[in-house]
Amino acid sequence: MEALERLQQSLAGRYAFEREIGRGGMATVYLARDVKHERHVAVKVLDPELGAVLGAERFLAEIRVTANLQHPNLLPLFDSGEADGLLFYVMPFVEGESLRARLTREKQLPLDDAVRITVAIANALDYAHGHGVIHRDLKPENILLQAGQPVIADFGIALAVSNAGGGRITQTGLSLGTPLYMSPEQATGDRGIDGRTDIYSLAAMAYEMLTGEAPHVGATSQAIIARLMTEEPRPMTTLRRNVPPAINAAVMRALEKLPADRYATAKEFAAALSAPGAMTAAALVATEPAEPASGAPATAPRASRLVPSMAVVTVAALAVAGWVLLRPARVERVTRIMMEIPDSIAPRPASQFAISRDGSMIAYVGRSALGGQLFIKARHQASATALQASSSQAIGNGALEFSPDGRRVAFVTGGTLRVAPVIGGPAVAIADTASPTRGLAWLDDESLVFVRDGGVRLHRVKASGGPVTNLWSSDSGTLSAVTTLPESRGVLVSRCSGQLCARELDLWAVDLRSLKRTRVVANAMKGWYLPSGYLVFVRREGVLYAAPFDLTTFQLTGDPVPVLDSVSINGLPTLAISNEGTVVMRAGRTLTLAPTHSLVWVDRAGVESPVDPAWTFHLTVAGGNVGWSISPDGKRVAIGLNSESGDDIWVKQLPNGPLSRLSFDSAAEVRPRWSRDGRFVSYTSWNANVSTVGASSVQALVQRSADGTGHDSILVSRRPNGVFEHALSPDGEYLVVRMGGTVNIVGGRDISVIRPKGDTTPRPLLASPAFDEAAFALSPDGKWIAFESNETGRVEVYIRPFPNVEGGKWQLSNGGGRAPLWNRNGRELFYVNAGREMMVAPITPVGAAPGIGDRKALFKLKDEWYLTERENYTPYDIAPDGKRFLMARSVQTGMTQLAPLIFIDNWFAELKQKLGKR
Repeated sequence: MEALERLQQSLAGRYAFEREIGRGGMATVYLARDVKHERHVAVKVLDPELGAVLGAERFLAEIRVTANLQHPNLLPLFDSGEADGLLFYVMPFVEGESLRARLTREKQLPLDDAVRITVAIANALDYAHGHGVIHRDLKPENILLQAGQPVIADFGIALAVSNAGGGRITQTGLSLGTPLYMSPEQATGDRGIDGRTDIYSLAAMAYEMLTGEAPHVGATSQAIIARLMTEEPRPMTTLRRNVPPAINAAVMRALEKLPADRYATAKEFAAALSAPGAMTAAALVATEPAEPASGAPATAPRASRLVPSMAVVTVAALAVAGWVLLRPARVERVTRIMMEIPDSIAPRPASQFAISRDGSMIAYVGRSALGGQLFIKARHQASATALQASSSQAIGNGALEFSPDGRRVAFVTGGTLRVAPVIGGPAVAIADTASPTRGLAWLDDESLVFVRDGGVRLHRVKASGGPVTNLWSSDSGTLSAVTTLPESRGVLVSRCSGQLCARELDLWAVDLRSLKRTRVVANAMKGWYLPSGYLVFVRREGVLYAAPFDLTTFQLTGDPVPVLDSVSINGLPTLAISNEGTVVMRAGRTLTLAPTHSLVWVDRAGVESPVDPAWTFHLTVAGGNVGWSISPDGKRVAIGLNSESGDDIWVKQLPNGPLSRLSFDSAAEVRPRWSRDGRFVSYTSWNANVSTVGASSVQALVQRSADGTGHDSILVSRRPNGVFEHALSPDGEYLVVRMGGTVNIVGGRDISVIRPKGDTTPRPLLASPAFDEAAFALSPDGKWIAFESNETGRVEVYIRPFPNVEGGKWQLSNGGGRAPLWNRNGRELFYVNAGREMMVAPITPVGAAPGIGDRKALFKLKDEWYLTERENYTPYDIAPDGKRFLMARSVQTGMTQLAPLIFIDNWFAELKQKLGKR
C-alpha cells in the first residue's frame, strides 16, 4: 500500500490529504486539510526506513521540544504522531515560495533583501538557540518566504532525528546536514556541535544570496566536503564588487572553519550585519590580507582558516583524482591536500596506509573482484598501480610496509607474509600464519617483524626468507600495530590486556638485542618514532600526541603534547608518517560506524545469492560475539542483531518473511542456537537476572520459546569466566559450553561439559592451561566433537570422540584451520583453512576412528563474507540439505566516503612549531 493511501486511511477524520508537494532526504511532504480547524497544512512523513531506525516513541518525545518554540520567523509545529507505522509531523502550509525557488529564479538577490533576510533568520536562530534547540539542516529549501518575510521550517527536526536515532542515523546512509551549507564540524562527524553550526549554515546561505553560488561547490557531495575541509571561500567582493566590505567581513567571519573563530551567537552575527555604516561601500573594515601576487612572499593565514582542528603554517588544497605533487628542492610550507580517488582504485574503508621513508609512495588496499588488491601510489603519477604480483590473493588491510630503500613492499595475503618489487614482479613468500591486520615493521638490517598466531606472538624473519624467530609470546593479551625503531634497535607494538582488549591498548617497546619489553605509554593505539627524537602516538579519541623519547631506555623523557587531531580510527588509526615529514591520513572522528550486513546463500561452488535483498542489519556489538543459526526445518534463522534497543536475538522467516524480536530486556544477548525440535532458541545473555552492566562475569546461558512467548529460563547461571558458546548433545544428556572471554588470552578459553539432568557444575572437557580451545561443533549423532586449538603453535581443527575425548585425537587441518561445522547428515565436516578456502572432509567412522577422507577445497571466501582473522566461534551455518552456506555479507555505504583522505607535506615544520622549545 502506498504511503499516501496508508495516511488517508489512518488519519481519516483528522486530515484530508490532497497531493504530494515535495520530497527530500528525510521526509515526503503532503498538502492536506486540517478537518477540525478548516485550514490547509503541510504533513511531513519521515522515510519509513528512517522511522523504523528511530522508533516512534523516541522521535515523538524529541520533537515535542520544538513544539514550544514561538517566534514570528519560525514555522510552528501543529501536530505529530504515528500513522500505520509512519512517523509524521504537521506544520502550517505557507502560501509563497521558498528561498531556493527565489534563488533559482533570480540567482542573486538585491543587497538589502539578502541582508534583511539574513538578519531575520539570525534573530530567529538566536531565539531558538536560547531555548537549547539547534536546527542543524539550514538550507534555502527550509526558508519559506511568506509575504516577503523569511520563515524557518523544520526547526529542530534534524536535532530530533539525531537525538532519537543517535549513531544509527548514519548507518542508514542519511547525513544530517546538506553539504553545500554543512559546517566543517558536521562534515567531520563531530557529535559536540552547538549553535555556531547554524551560524555557519546561515552565512553560507547569505553568501549564495549575495554572490549567486555557495561558498564551496563541486560535482559530488564528496567534492563539496573536500573543498569545505581544505579551501577558503573566495571573498564575496571578488564575485560581486558592490558587496560592502563590512558585510563581506561579517559573512566571512561566520564562515570560519573553527567554531571558536565565528560569532559566539547568532545575535552577534545579526548585529554585525545591521551595524551603522555596514551597508556603505566606504566602510573601513579590518580584513584578511589578499593573496600575494605571483612572486611575492606568502604570509601565514590565521589559524581559523585551517582544516578543522588541524593547525598548519600554510594551506594549499587540491581536490583531484590523484596525488600529483612534484616536490621542490626546498619546501618551506606545510601543505594539505584533500584527495578524491576514483572508486576503481580507491582505498578500502578499513585499509591502513604504508608510506615510503622518503615520502614518494604510498601503499594501500583497494577493491577488486577478488575482494582486495594492493595498490602503489607514486607522487609523480596521476593514478595508482595495482601490484600484479599479488593479484591472485586478497590482501590484508592492516599489514603493509615499504623496504628502507623503497624498492619493495611487504604485505600479507592468505595468511602468508610476502615481499614484492613495487614496480611489479613475483611476490616471494617469507613466512606463514602472519596476521593480515596487525602491522609490519621493516628494519634497517633487512629483517621484518610481524604478528602471527591470532595476535599473540611477535616474530622476526629476514626479508630474504629463512628461520622465523620468536620475539614475544604474549600470554595475556594480543599484539598489533608494529612499527620500526631506528638502526634495528627495536620495534614499537601495541598490546591489550585481558578483558580490556576491546577498549584499551598500551604502547610497548621491544629491545631486539636483549628482548626486554618496556611499556612506554598507556592508552595508545599505535606509535611512531620520528627522526627528530620524538615519539608520536594516537589515542582512541583520534588525537596524535608527541613526546621526547630516549632510544637507550625506551622511555618518554617529557610530557606528551597534542599535535594533530581528527585522526580516523578504524580498529587502528588510519595514519602513516614518512621519515621526511609527509603524512597520509583519514580525517574524522570515525571512519566507519557499525558495519551493515545482509545474509547471503553461498553454494558449494562459491556462487552467492541474496536471502532477502530488502533486509540489511547490524550485528551485535557485545563482545564481538555475533552469530546466527538456521532452524532444523530450514525455514527460520535466529540471529543476534544490534538495533535502537541494543543487542538482541531476532528470528526471521526465510527467505523474505517477517523479522520478530525474541529478547526484550536491557541485557545484551548474542550467539543463538536452536533446540533439536525447533521449539526453543538458547543464547548467551550478558547480565541475565542481575543488575551489573557490561561485565562478562555476569553472563548466563538462557532459553526462550522460538515464537517469543513465555519467559527466559536459565540453562547455565552466570559464571566467573562467562559462557560464549554452547551445544546440547542429541540425547540431551550433555550441554557443552566454551567458557572464557573473546580475547586471545593463551589458555583463557576452555571447553567444558554440563549434565543438565544431573550435576549442573561445568566439568572440564577440553581445557589445557597452555592453549586455547574454542569454536567447537558436535556431530549430529553426538559421537564426535570438532574444535580449534593452538597447541601446535598455530590454530588447527581437531576431532575427538565424545563424550570420552581421551579416546583419540585426529588433526583435520594442515597449515592452519578454523571454524569447523558438521554437515547435518554427519558425513562431512567443513572448515576454513589459512588461505580462507572453505574445505570439506568426508567423515566415515570406522570403529573408534572418525575415518577422515581426502580434504577438498570448495571455494575461496570473499573478503566481504564475515569471517575475521581469528574468530571465537564459527560465523556461518549450513542449510539442512548441505548444499548451501548461510553467510553475512558486508554492505558498502556511502558514509564511508565522508572520512576525507588527506596528505600533509612538510608536517615536521608544523610539529616543530607546536612543540616550540619543549
